[in-house]
Amino acid sequence: MRNGLYLGGVQLPFVSSLRVYLPRDSYTPEQFRYLRARLDDDQNSVTVDAQELADSLGRVSRSTANPLPTPAVDRVRVFQAGEGAPLLYAPNQVVARSISATTELLSGPMAPLARLVVPDSEWDLHLERMETSPVPGDMLQTRTSTWGIPFSWFTLVYANDRMEVVEANGRVLTVRIQVPLPLAVERSGRTLKMLAEMAPDLDLFEELDELHGWLDAFSDDGMVELDYGPVANRVHPDESPADVHAGLQCLADGDLTGAAAAYRRLARRWMPIRQLARAN
Repeated sequence: MRNGLYLGGVQLPFVSSLRVYLPRDSYTPEQFRYLRARLDDDQNSVTVDAQELADSLGRVSRSTANPLPTPAVDRVRVFQAGEGAPLLYAPNQVVARSISATTELLSGPMAPLARLVVPDSEWDLHLERMETSPVPGDMLQTRTSTWGIPFSWFTLVYANDRMEVVEANGRVLTVRIQVPLPLAVERSGRTLKMLAEMAPDLDLFEELDELHGWLDAFSDDGMVELDYGPVANRVHPDESPADVHAGLQCLADGDLTGAAAAYRRLARRWMPIRQLARAN
């Protein structure tokens, strides 16, 4: 962190996000008051990134045995497509996401280890605290991925979509691509239909089916944002969306050689990054 900017994580995992921005009328008055209370008039997307990083570092460095976040670190991003366009909101819902992730962890094979990190007493207090806090939205609006971006996310974007490249001191801090929500739903639905006919056994089909259902449940007035995060410094300019679309088109055309070549390009680009998760 330098001058409020996160300049890339050497000792931290690369985290990428897929988030949905929604208009004000998607929230109840109580929910929107909760969001508004967490907005800073001078904030921008980069300062929110820096705040989230500081919040995360603060949790993992606590002297107590509870790394779970509190409502005090819920942050809200605001997006405006252009002058005069309505404001759209994306709460990071870090508390709600932590509940979902911890619940899954405590019910899985890593449960004994998880209880050493989050004792039952701390987990019960966390749930009790959340019962008194308004939930900013009925559904989670943000998905995250560490050490790489799921290929299904690339089916939502094209090279000519709205893009923001955030740079500082010669580094690419992140790349953000925005797509209107109805267009993202249409793209994922079209690809899903093709895969159902041509390759229903692919892991991508199941992954995209779940992603499409998540996006389709939101308001048509929303915006989808693919946020590369600090991994952008490793891959920008990134041809992954083009490679994913080329591979899918080859698959639709029955060109298995072309589809395999597109996959190899993707693997060469992303495998070294994913291997960092196991590096010393």
